[in-house]
Amino acid sequence: MKILISADMEGATGVTWPADVLPGTPQWERCRRLFTSDVSAAVAGFLDGGADEVLINEAHWSMRNLLLEELDDRAQMLTGRHKTLSMVEGVQHGDVDGVAFVGYHTGAGTEGVLAHTYLANSITGVWVNGARASEGRLNALVVAEYGVPVVLVTGDDKTCEDAKDYVPGARSVAVKDYVSRYAAVCRTPARTAADIREAAREAAVLAVRHEPARGGPFTLELEFDAEHLVGAASVVPGVEHSGERRVAYTSPTMYEGIRCFKAVTTVVSAAVEEQYG
Repeated sequence: MKILISADMEGATGVTWPADVLPGTPQWERCRRLFTSDVSAAVAGFLDGGADEVLINEAHWSMRNLLLEELDDRAQMLTGRHKTLSMVEGVQHGDVDGVAFVGYHTGAGTEGVLAHTYLANSITGVWVNGARASEGRLNALVVAEYGVPVVLVTGDDKTCEDAKDYVPGARSVAVKDYVSRYAAVCRTPARTAADIREAAREAAVLAVRHEPARGGPFTLELEFDAEHLVGAASVVPGVEHSGERRVAYTSPTMYEGIRCFKAVTTVVSAAVEEQYG
């Protein structure tokens, strides 16, 4: 049994505001250890549950945040940027039996600690086939096309609620409770590590590959906080103005859908001006 852990940071233990997740800040240095603790707990739990191999895919910001020297040494880590499937890189090779979303968060425009979708700001909402889409929902649709189930989700309580909608059979662990976008009631790392390890152990039994999903086509719609970003996004072929501060495009598969999404967010981020956005 091989497990892929997609590790994001906003949903990690103790993380509540931007300085906790922005590389180079003192708070980020501190929170890297909390993030690493969550991921190591998931590794240990999956191995407790019978997994033979765990690959961690770094999925936050620079994708160079986890402390390799402090990870459970039975795992391997894929770190760095510019990966074909970004946050779920590794699922496409046919040897992964289950995926875990560790340190995830809710989507742009919704309640949740550090809620966003791909870009920290600028995007105020994302929908796929009419359903509000967090990064978790988008990535779950991608891995389903490879016949791989999402078996575990960790983050704040709102993230766990979101996951119950798009992967209702997965185990979930709330490491903190939402108060505002920049505040939460946090559990200690000792407690969250124990909770994550136990949930991962239980989730291992769910790691059974199935027939690849064929749910396309997928229409993705993005809403921005400024109209000029619509013009920027529309440079990407197939992306069209769909409403006030909105663009949309349709892809036959989520593999193509997420790659176009990456292109749109890259172009949009380059069009944002300091202070005014």
